[in-house]
Amino acid sequence: MKKKLGELHGKHILDIGCATGELAFQLAEGGAEVIGIDLNEDLLQQAIDKKKHEKLTFQQGNMLELAQNFYPQQFDAVLCFGNTLVHLNSEALVLQMLEGAHAVLKPGGQLLIQLLNYDYICNEPVEVLPVIDTENIKFIRRYNFTDNSDLIGFQTDLEIKARNRIVSNETPLLALKSETLKTLLKKAGFRNIQFYSNFKQDAFGGKHLPLVVSCEK
Repeated sequence: MKKKLGELHGKHILDIGCATGELAFQLAEGGAEVIGIDLNEDLLQQAIDKKKHEKLTFQQGNMLELAQNFYPQQFDAVLCFGNTLVHLNSEALVLQMLEGAHAVLKPGGQLLIQLLNYDYICNEPVEVLPVIDTENIKFIRRYNFTDNSDLIGFQTDLEIKARNRIVSNETPLLALKSETLKTLLKKAGFRNIQFYSNFKQDAFGGKHLPLVVSCEK
């Protein structure tokens, strides 16, 4: 974030899909004025309860309604991390979100996105993501592919060890390829589009899971 935005003090930032608010809080600590939005009420309440800062506001919000919920040219940067974007289940909806982000950004403002590298995931195909196993939880993530569909079933099994309980869920995600995303970004009016394989800004391409994107209005 600092590499892309420079000095955070005085910057106005929108964090889409803020979840429990960790990133938004760190940005506020760095001096930025931050608004974090999420649709998940439970995650949002955790953010409100635990991440209090005078420069930080959390509110429930839909990433398809940015232009309705915020002022034109309100933000220096819009963030959409955590593979949030592909919860929109069509290219048309992704374009709607990108156009909304463009509308609320100041001229020269930056849109920063992190999702997964669906070029790699679909070409292999990658059916299982690395297991997250800690003292408290075990998180298993799988992809279920369907022929002739742009949607992938994302299946999760979260084991809460202290309760000996497993919570399972499946969500359809859009397998958004890099060239399609670049086309949609250009159509929404963005320029200087850069793709990276991680937050260190290493070159994109090959067998890696992250896709990090930066572009400007």
